Amino acid sequence: MLDVAKTTDKSYADGRILQSVTDGVGVITFNNPDKRNAMSLDMWEGLGHALIELREDADVRVVILTGAGDKAFMSGADISQFEKTRHNAQASEEYSKKSAAQRALLADYPKPIIACIRGFCLGGGMQVAMAADIRLASENSQFGIPAAKLGIAYGYDGLKHLVSLVGPSWARLLMYTGVRIDSAEALRIGLVDRVVADAELWNATTEIARTIAGNAPLAVHAAKITIAQVLKDPDARDMDAIKAIGTACMNSEDFREGRTAFMEKRKPKFKGR
Repeated sequence: MLDVAKTTDKSYADGRILQSVTDGVGVITFNNPDKRNAMSLDMWEGLGHALIELREDADVRVVILTGAGDKAFMSGADISQFEKTRHNAQASEEYSKKSAAQRALLADYPKPIIACIRGFCLGGGMQVAMAADIRLASENSQFGIPAAKLGIAYGYDGLKHLVSLVGPSWARLLMYTGVRIDSAEALRIGLVDRVVADAELWNATTEIARTIAGNAPLAVHAAKITIAQVLKDPDARDMDAIKAIGTACMNSEDFREGRTAFMEKRKPKFKGR
């Protein structure tokens, strides 16, 4: 683990996005429980601010996304805003542009992201969760994309993630029907990585986060970069990026520390350089 415990707390979007850091683990909370943590535009902007702050904090090695309360991770977009912000194609395109930067941040985030999912994870909530590297869910969670029931088209990025996780057949079933599935089904089809009892969810999530935070940041980053390239078409892969991060790892202080700690039979103290 890190040498010094550090705890900070901030909020954005009038308190509907909360941010904290403890022992190298950043936590972003969607704090709109009265609307089952539905995302408004200002919450998307707040999420962007929190992600950037945690990205630039050298002490933060992993980020957890979670929802306030016990009802929802995120129930999707705030539909009460649709009449004003997404009432037709042009308005919807403007809405998408305003949240595009935040979605791009999630897609290209350099640090591991864990989605801690309790309760409803629907629509835009699914898009956020699928952009995470790891998804843990409580037994009482529900998943679905109700786009067909609302008459809207789900975006390319969200569907790309969905197909990569569950395959085209399940993606079609989920999208064409708008059906909700439970955690057991989500685990079976590969939508989530682990399902635990509701009372154990947070501890299970933070245990994984602390394990990641205690590992060599460059090595974790190398794995993230390489896996992302593996998922691309062969002609789109950046092999130079893979080689560069591999070289950085082999030349790092952390590699020397890892070798020394192994020989001395002690826990390594990684510095990310």
